[in-house]
Amino acid sequence: MTRRVVVLILPHVHLLDLAGPVQAFYEAASLGGDYELIHVASSETVRSAQGLLLAGLRPLPLPEARDTVLVPGIDSATVDGLQVPSAWLRQAARAGARIASVCSGSFALGKAGLLQGRTCTTHWKMAGRMRAAFPGVEVLENRLYVEDGPIVTSAGVASGIDMALALIERDHGPVVVSKVAREMVVWIRRSGDRDQASIYLDHRTHLHPGVHRVQDFIIAHPERNPSLEEMGRQAGMSPRNLTRVFRAATGVNLKAFAHKVKLQVASELMDNPDMTIEAVASSCGFKDARHLRRIFKESYGVAPAQWRARRGA
Repeated sequence: MTRRVVVLILPHVHLLDLAGPVQAFYEAASLGGDYELIHVASSETVRSAQGLLLAGLRPLPLPEARDTVLVPGIDSATVDGLQVPSAWLRQAARAGARIASVCSGSFALGKAGLLQGRTCTTHWKMAGRMRAAFPGVEVLENRLYVEDGPIVTSAGVASGIDMALALIERDHGPVVVSKVAREMVVWIRRSGDRDQASIYLDHRTHLHPGVHRVQDFIIAHPERNPSLEEMGRQAGMSPRNLTRVFRAATGVNLKAFAHKVKLQVASELMDNPDMTIEAVASSCGFKDARHLRRIFKESYGVAPAQWRARRGA
């Protein structure tokens, strides 16, 4: 059964607050997630904070229990006079829908009365204004996102993607969400104890298109161990030249980068209790489970079983 992601577009919406989480749900749908994205508003057209006119928006639908209502952030200068379809948001909450906001979108939830007695977050610049506007709400700062029952709020911009990934993981598990993160070349910030570094972002500050194509291929296919000749074809250069250019562009050699990717994917798949160590090893291109156990302990200081026990997987 399809899960609708109902994106509520408010006047002066911030494009990145809208596009980031929407892209995450879109990628999840293309990778087997049962999402249907619909963009709705109180009018057929809405102008964004950046001046782009968004048209063809659908009217507010009858909410359903399996819906996720997503409210992207808006220009902070327009928050006080924001017109919110409060009755519709309350109807969605009563229907059992999950309601999520990005950045200043939390003000829409507050105006609809959905945050009263709850804990939430918003953009750090807006936290004081939110406390003043909604005294019955506990506003947490320095948080990427906060879940309080069916209400989820995020701090804005990139954290909207973090929130979307957390919701996708809740619906479909760590295997699907790790694929989404690799496709979007972002890090999964699911909990505070994870290292904020990411091989999906590390070594990517260069501008060499051939090296980027090779990195994208390695990230998309961690189960493979392609030859240097195959990587050269991806880059459009000879194997010898690729070896030289890759190190110059990234600061690491090709083998080390591929090794880091496999380890990071393995650490993410470890969070899926339904995957055996053998299955994780196969999915990441290791020879066998024994090989993975040895490399994993050398890299993280603990065996895979201990890693899983610490995370409750």
